[in-house]
Amino acid sequence: MEAQATATVKEALAALYHHPDDSIRTAADRWLQEFQHTLDAWQVADSLLHDESSNLETLIFCSQTLRSKVQRDFEELPSGAFRSLQDSLYVLLKKFNKGPAKVRTQICIAIAALAVHVPVEDWGAGGIVNWLSDEMKAHPEFIPGFLELLIVLPQETSSYKIAARPERRRQFESDLCTSANVAISLLTACMAIDQLKEQVLEGFSSWLRFCHGISASELASHPLVHMALSSLNSDQFLEAAVNVTSELIHATVSHGSGTTAEQLPLVQILVPRIMGLKEQIKDPSKDEEDVKAIARLYADMGESYVDLIAAGSDDSVQIVNALLEVTSHQEFDICSMTFNFWHRLKRNLIRRESYASYGSEVAIEAERHRRLLIFRPKFETLVSLVSSRVEYPEDYHTFSEEDRRDFRHVRYAVSDVLLDATDVLGGDSTLKVLSTKLAQAYGSCNTEQHPKWQPVEAALFCIQAIAKSVSLEEREILPQVMSLLPCLPHNEQLLQTVCSTIGSFSKWIDAAPAELPILPPLVDILNKGMSTSEDTAAAASVAFKYICEDCRRKFAGSLDGLFQIYHIAISGVGGYKVSSEDSLHLVEALSVVITTLPPESAKTALELICQPVINPLQELIQQGDQILQQIPARQLTVHIDRLSSIFSNVKHPEVVAEAVNRYWPILKSIFDQRAWDTRTMESVCRSCKFAEEQADYKYLMWYFSTIRIFIIRWLMLTCFIWVKVRTCGRAMGMTIGAMLEEIQTLYQQHKQSCFLYLSSEVIKIFGSDPSCADYLTNLIQILFSHTVLLLRTIQDFTARPDIADDCYLLASRCIRYCPNLFVPTEMFQRLVDCAMVGITIQHREACKSILSFLSDVFDLPNSSDGANYREFINTIVLQRGATLTRIMIAALTGALPSGRLEEVSYVLLSLSRALGENMLNWARESINLIPPQALTDAERLRFLNIISDAASGSSLHTITDRFGEISDVCRRNKTVQDLVQSALRPHDLTFTVVPQQLS
Repeated sequence: MEAQATATVKEALAALYHHPDDSIRTAADRWLQEFQHTLDAWQVADSLLHDESSNLETLIFCSQTLRSKVQRDFEELPSGAFRSLQDSLYVLLKKFNKGPAKVRTQICIAIAALAVHVPVEDWGAGGIVNWLSDEMKAHPEFIPGFLELLIVLPQETSSYKIAARPERRRQFESDLCTSANVAISLLTACMAIDQLKEQVLEGFSSWLRFCHGISASELASHPLVHMALSSLNSDQFLEAAVNVTSELIHATVSHGSGTTAEQLPLVQILVPRIMGLKEQIKDPSKDEEDVKAIARLYADMGESYVDLIAAGSDDSVQIVNALLEVTSHQEFDICSMTFNFWHRLKRNLIRRESYASYGSEVAIEAERHRRLLIFRPKFETLVSLVSSRVEYPEDYHTFSEEDRRDFRHVRYAVSDVLLDATDVLGGDSTLKVLSTKLAQAYGSCNTEQHPKWQPVEAALFCIQAIAKSVSLEEREILPQVMSLLPCLPHNEQLLQTVCSTIGSFSKWIDAAPAELPILPPLVDILNKGMSTSEDTAAAASVAFKYICEDCRRKFAGSLDGLFQIYHIAISGVGGYKVSSEDSLHLVEALSVVITTLPPESAKTALELICQPVINPLQELIQQGDQILQQIPARQLTVHIDRLSSIFSNVKHPEVVAEAVNRYWPILKSIFDQRAWDTRTMESVCRSCKFAEEQADYKYLMWYFSTIRIFIIRWLMLTCFIWVKVRTCGRAMGMTIGAMLEEIQTLYQQHKQSCFLYLSSEVIKIFGSDPSCADYLTNLIQILFSHTVLLLRTIQDFTARPDIADDCYLLASRCIRYCPNLFVPTEMFQRLVDCAMVGITIQHREACKSILSFLSDVFDLPNSSDGANYREFINTIVLQRGATLTRIMIAALTGALPSGRLEEVSYVLLSLSRALGENMLNWARESINLIPPQALTDAERLRFLNIISDAASGSSLHTITDRFGEISDVCRRNKTVQDLVQSALRPHDLTFTVVPQQLS
């Protein structure tokens, strides 16, 4: 059998690497991946690695296979197999001592993983590090391989590819800490071998975080530290030396490292050696990767010692100057390494906690003032340095989409740095620095034979990035900037930034003195932006919206010009390049201006902005029902969404209500013909909801008597209409009942989740209104009775996650807002049963809605108003508790992704607090189903104790963390996870763990 499997592996590898047919190679790759999960893989991989005739491809595959088997599937082996596996790996390590390097590394990782799995006493010789020490002394000819294993050991403690239990992983880390001195001694002994110097440095950096027993003064005089620091000036060993030095820096500030005074001996030798590298950052002959390594070291030093640096000593200023040198580097990847330091320094300088030791407010303010005086010039220099980073490259037009995305990320990063600077300097002072850059750029732009627009655009981009930090009273710089904007060339990227700048300073423009004629020329610029390109039109549309929002009263006398801009943009004729999405900004802009008008003027204005929206819809309807049913939803929703924006932003209730009455027949025609179309219905709903959100209820009391023929209109608006008419009481009974009947009918016809969501909004607003009780009871009974027929199996849930999501959102809101209408009914029980079927749905939002519903069910009896439901809920849950607990434990242990851990934990916590001893009994029986290969007796007891503690009042955070460990144990590899799920059978609701008992 083994010989056949070995031959097949060789054939598959030959096909994978050498067969000309892609399909054959794909099939071979699939087979090999599946083979790695088999029991035969252990013996075949081991055998081929020992086979002298195996080629490199075979050796690499088999070493990877053996490594992954040890990491993932060690528990497959019988208990007595460990020693033979250890011996075999030891032989292989010596065999591949001199290479191939890829194979040797895989063997080292496999040995390290094996050491994680087994305790020290099973390994022998006092643990793997002591064993390794003995082997290195006994067999110095194999030191390269042994040294690589020594390097890998601490690295593998954080590898979650190793399917080890959490307590075993923690014990292994503790064992390494105990053995750290031995490891450091081995590395020190290897220093004398020149060929191993880089490996020694790499090993030292790996082991430093386990050297808790070595003091800072000992490290300061340690030969490995001196070797690392001296290697900072070596091109050959720079990267490894930087890694060691960074770890040494982190060691001086890590938790539990002691006081600053205790760490000073090490800090005092680290900082001067690092500062001595400053000239290499500016050396053009230096390899870029070496410069990156040094820059990373400076960034680590700055971030780690930021509290000391913020004190403002002369030495601190020198470090900040060095970091400014890094920031000034022409490569952004290097420059940006310091950005987090500047953020941390800013935070330290401005937060009050940094000065707590100074006692009185006077002393605190004096110290804050002193520090800010020291660092203000540094942040001014920072602003000047980073502002040039956002300049468009000359060849930007040739950039790929990925390159353009990277450039945008550069700009976002620089914007964040500028905002950090404003927190130290103030917005007005930062603006002053940037205005100098703008003036220089504009001067060069006007004098050069071939003017460059890029520096001007870069300065403007930075200015608009800090707009919110600039005071509305600023009168020195911004008037000059605004007067400069109309004079700039209309390059596309520059115009786009000019438009964005106008929008960013809309509040300042509104507050500007009346004698400054700022607004008209700026509107002309926006007009130009909308006709230049789609990108400039997008920026101009957004800016136009901000200008109209903040300067709306200044536009009251200029409506004709605004309407002209609006009609050109919406109609699509006249040269504007505004997309349908960006046109919504213009719709909103005009709507907020109309709000400032008196009612009669607003009525006329509203009709004017609705016409270019309504006319295309009328034309589509006039083409006949067949055409209306067949056209793409986008041709309808683009106009309906504009109508939504109008109704949302015009704050004249009566005017909006009349407009809705006038245009409803058009929307009703669309609704009648497109009720099956989710996208169109959502758009109609949004349009109408905003209309009714603005309607005044006193006006609507009269208005309703004239619009009974438009019942369907109201069905999509129920929750928003009722917010205005709920005080009308039973006088509205017939109309409300008819509206809800339409919801029920259409949901049953079209099965669209938006009807469930709409109903949940109704419940949220009116669930507690006694006058609506009859209608709401009928609504939820009909909707739920139809929904449970759609969701019979987990496959149904998976196929209809939107229905599941909105159904249980509605159910949760019924529990919260009208439990009296829902909980005592037979439908409530059916919803609980249905939820049990769907708990393990993988769709995130649907799953969260179901889990939230269940926790609401369990929490209700303990709420202030829930005592009346305690007996009823307890009866329902007790009848289903054993099955429900089993499903929830299955969800915790692998049936749901680990990302649902908090929600699942809360359901278990709620259930345990609601039903106490019963829950413990169910949990005990369910946990006992899990086979011993997955959970030990101690782990079962710990699992049960967590549930017991949850019932006793432990916090959700604590319970979640503890459940997380048990969850990790049950998910540690696929074999274990499958065993657990096979035992718990979360999709089998008929499987009974214990007899159902009421108590």
